[in-house]
Amino acid sequence: MHGATASTVLPCAKLVPMSERLVVDEPVRLLEFLRRSLPGWKRSTLEQRIRGGCVRVNGATLRRNDVLAQGDEVQVGDRDDAEVETSAPAGIAILHVDDDLVAIDKPAGLLSVSTDRQNERTALALLRDHLSRPGRPARLWPVHRIDRETSGVLLFARSSEARDSVQAAWDEATKTYLALVDGRPRPPDGVIDQPLWEDRGLFVRVGHHPDAKEARTRYTTLEFRGERALLEVELETGRRHQIRAHLASLGHPIVGDPRYGKAGGRMELHALRLVVPHPADGRELILEAPAPKSLRAR
Repeated sequence: MHGATASTVLPCAKLVPMSERLVVDEPVRLLEFLRRSLPGWKRSTLEQRIRGGCVRVNGATLRRNDVLAQGDEVQVGDRDDAEVETSAPAGIAILHVDDDLVAIDKPAGLLSVSTDRQNERTALALLRDHLSRPGRPARLWPVHRIDRETSGVLLFARSSEARDSVQAAWDEATKTYLALVDGRPRPPDGVIDQPLWEDRGLFVRVGHHPDAKEARTRYTTLEFRGERALLEVELETGRRHQIRAHLASLGHPIVGDPRYGKAGGRMELHALRLVVPHPADGRELILEAPAPKSLRAR
């Protein structure tokens, strides 16, 4: 199911096939007609459908709870039948939104969620403010996190149940990144299968230790750029700083990584793609954030 807010026009999920028309048999307001015709759907969901531009009456989009006339034909469209506004504050782009999930393209330099030191200017806070309406603040739950220095796909849930569902299937998720590294990895493609652990300074170390956890990172070289290489990286586990620590352990730290490599400019790591089972029906949901110019293959 998909929803809408006052400030953002959201895509609609298929509720009634576009080929199926609901015909009004007597004058009635739109919302009441939909509630009669579509039993089992929540009133709030139908209200969101109307505001989101998902409902057409006699071929025209109707966003208000107007009175319908006898003989009017009502259609509830799918996601292609409503405009999608993808702008949001602070350069954030909304990649996907429905009644269960919201995904954004987080810019580099922005925290995912609050910390002890910063609890206001975060992706979570900015997105929550953007989706809120007067008297109805939006509620969001982080599904996962990406580092402040990393850009790309970041997923939030609109209920704790949706969050729990996605996290329970996190082992099924596909997490793909782009990384520009110093040096030319040999071999150019491979799997880093080394455990990770954190020292007292929260620096992630590679190797065996009583506190170490299994970690696997798969990488493929897309192209060489002089003495640097552009890699596509897939996480088979999801440890903190996994890509950064694993690549640095090979002698190929990510360009601009201030912690495991050499600071300077933006850190060239981007969460390109996230594929998860949707909590509503288990369908494959593919989320992709366009690569920044510095990480596009030439």
